[in-house]
Amino acid sequence: MNNVNKISSRDAQDGWTLFMQDGARYAGSPFGYSGPVTGEVVFNTGMVGYPEALTDPSYRGQILVLTFPLIGNYGVSNSNRDVNIKENHLGVYESTRIQISGLVVSENCIDHSHWDAVKSLSEWLREERVPALCGVDTRAVTKHLREKGSLLGGISQDPLPQDVHDPNLDNLVSQVSVTEPILYGSGSKRVVLVDCGCKANIIRELLRRNVSVLRVPWDYDFLNESFDGILLSNGPGDPKQCAVTISNVRKALDLGRPILGICLGHQLLALAAGANTYKMKFGHRSQNQPCVLTGGHRCVITSQNHGYAVDTSSLSNDWTAWFTNANDGTNEGLRHRSQPFMSVQFHPEAAPGPNDSNSIFNEFIEML
Repeated sequence: MNNVNKISSRDAQDGWTLFMQDGARYAGSPFGYSGPVTGEVVFNTGMVGYPEALTDPSYRGQILVLTFPLIGNYGVSNSNRDVNIKENHLGVYESTRIQISGLVVSENCIDHSHWDAVKSLSEWLREERVPALCGVDTRAVTKHLREKGSLLGGISQDPLPQDVHDPNLDNLVSQVSVTEPILYGSGSKRVVLVDCGCKANIIRELLRRNVSVLRVPWDYDFLNESFDGILLSNGPGDPKQCAVTISNVRKALDLGRPILGICLGHQLLALAAGANTYKMKFGHRSQNQPCVLTGGHRCVITSQNHGYAVDTSSLSNDWTAWFTNANDGTNEGLRHRSQPFMSVQFHPEAAPGPNDSNSIFNEFIEML
């Protein structure tokens, strides 16, 4: 570590800090599970939806800094263990466990209040053995990450770890995907959902449209299955780690059946089509990202959670940009000019976030 030393003005308990690889340090007090952890430090600017964010598999390997000042005020609803997991494999949130490696907040609400709450955020974190810090100057942390970009770091007491493993070097998708196929619903049309860390609400949206869903592992050869369309799900980490998935999708393109990619699935579709992806400075993790429809003035407000993006200059002429981010000009969607292939970088299923783009599911179903 270098000599950069940024300590929050708030008093820390027992010397606990959020530290970053560039030497920045921010004092805080532990809650939830008390223990050290390392990962990639990222921030999310959403005002609500902390249970959905914490259970989003796209956060695997990351220490999440929430910028909204008060977290935990409505507690946690019935835990995933309180639902019939064997029946639906979905749970009550976006996966059946907390996926983040660690949590950092400004203020943790001790006395939560909600009719459906069964436990506090701190109790939930302790049960899932996820370390957290409160009393941290999250405004300062966010400003630092916006200037420097997402950084490796951790939650720890002195002495701080000298080596921090970069989770993006791992195949994080293999850690969050299902291990065997699961069939949902009984609709006449069937969608193969390639689970790269799929949020549960994607499956719920498909089931609401009366299709059956065959959820398969990220590396599953689904080409011999019977299906009418393919959905490539969201997920964590570098899409280039999913070489098997990319190979399977490349073969699926030759079938000419409808394909919808969401978030990581968008990047995987682009890579299968011969394009390139790159790591963003600090990514998009929020519920208010404006995306402009190509060729018009329509703008949808979207929920997003990703640290990689598609390089549109590497696309062949067979593809065209579908949406563009109004803030930074990055690509937010692709469409094939003649085949039923499309993808979006944002989350049309939201959970949490706005439903402006929910009709994309309707368009996909109509293509089947």
